[in-house]
Amino acid sequence: MITEQQVLDALSNIIDPDFQRDIVSLGFVQDMVIDGGTVSFTIELTTPACPLSPVFQKQAIDLVGDLPGVEQVKVNMTAQKRGHRQMNAEQSGLKDVKYILAVSSCKGGVGKSTVSALLAKTLAARGAKVGLLDADIYGPSVPTLFNLHKQGVRATADEKYFMPNEADGLKVMSFGFLMGDGPAVIRGPMVSQYMQQLLHNVQWGELDYLIIDMPPGTGDIQLTISQSVQIDASVIVTTPHQLSLTDVRKGIMMFDKVNVPVLGVVENMAYFICDGCDKRHYIFGKSGGKELEERFGLETIAELPITGNLSGSLDDLTASGIANETTDIIIRTLGKKLMDKVDRPEIIHDAKTITLKWPDETVTVSNAALRRACNCALCVDEMTRKPLLDPATIPMDIHAIKAELIGNYAVMVDWSDGHNTGFFPYSVFRDIEKNARHNKSMNQATGAAGKSGGCGSGSCGCKS
Repeated sequence: MITEQQVLDALSNIIDPDFQRDIVSLGFVQDMVIDGGTVSFTIELTTPACPLSPVFQKQAIDLVGDLPGVEQVKVNMTAQKRGHRQMNAEQSGLKDVKYILAVSSCKGGVGKSTVSALLAKTLAARGAKVGLLDADIYGPSVPTLFNLHKQGVRATADEKYFMPNEADGLKVMSFGFLMGDGPAVIRGPMVSQYMQQLLHNVQWGELDYLIIDMPPGTGDIQLTISQSVQIDASVIVTTPHQLSLTDVRKGIMMFDKVNVPVLGVVENMAYFICDGCDKRHYIFGKSGGKELEERFGLETIAELPITGNLSGSLDDLTASGIANETTDIIIRTLGKKLMDKVDRPEIIHDAKTITLKWPDETVTVSNAALRRACNCALCVDEMTRKPLLDPATIPMDIHAIKAELIGNYAVMVDWSDGHNTGFFPYSVFRDIEKNARHNKSMNQATGAAGKSGGCGSGSCGCKS
């Protein structure tokens, strides 16, 4: 007779690569029923259309099917259920949407709308219920991307909601459907009103994901969206050019102020592959992703090449490996973000030091050392990365007026010298403390060698 424990022991051999733990200890295995030689259970993952779902399903069937006495294995793959979403507007059309992802950029022309459409269409092709909202009032892209240029949208029978258009297996909505090809000559207050209608007065129905293609910048529209809708996570799209990288900071700060977690950065047009040699050529420089992580503490989760697929038809793009790989990374990163209960450090600052204190770690650095490590545009040349800050200009009594967390990856400091534009990733704090310990150790060794009359190494022939 097969026991539940035998089945769980077998399933504990399935390791989730994102959490480095087995699916049993993660609580993914549920609703087990053993009926003679038939074993049935559910594997509940964090997000719908998770790319690991078919992998786990096959592993589960193989592992449990190999147990003595098992004749049939039935595995139901599902995702965690969510309750109705909290909305500022009553009877919002978003109330039955499980997850809302914002795709944003602070500069136009970097491929944000293409990435939004890529993500939405790829998820829909996998069987997920997906909606795509084009939130750019002044320059809507969805009508062109999906070749939907007929003006006008249908309304529900009670005329309270707009009905989204259907395209390629997903629901799409854009202000361009209302305006047609004409320009939107609209002042600020009216823009916010139209945006509220697009957010709450569209009958999306039940969706696994709503992808919001955000307009470029960090102005009224972005704040209206972020403050009136519970966005679960965001992705920032940029290019490796310094003009684009400079604006990433604004996007990070905007989402942090409205408590929207940033999954990471998608770097578009990062390289191209030569037809003749199949080699990657980084024409804008290869250090873009590394630079973003060093400056902002935010990981580059995907690099997209310069390719005709990204500027051709959506059908060709969705069928490409690029679309599937990028979607896999974003959805897996979202699932990890939803499960991770990362401890945010306490910030303690005084006249001499700034300390980050976690339950199991404490890092303390001097104010002057941290100020010298500032990597912002005023302290380091944006193009050449050469230092602009003269350490001699830093006051001896430099200290933090205010220090606050940015997301869960960096600290922003208002300094007593008036400087307040630098991000300090946690790794910078750790590196400064490590270097300080090393320098202290070297000074102590040098002092000891001086007292003994030699260098202390015994390798140079002097008295040791």
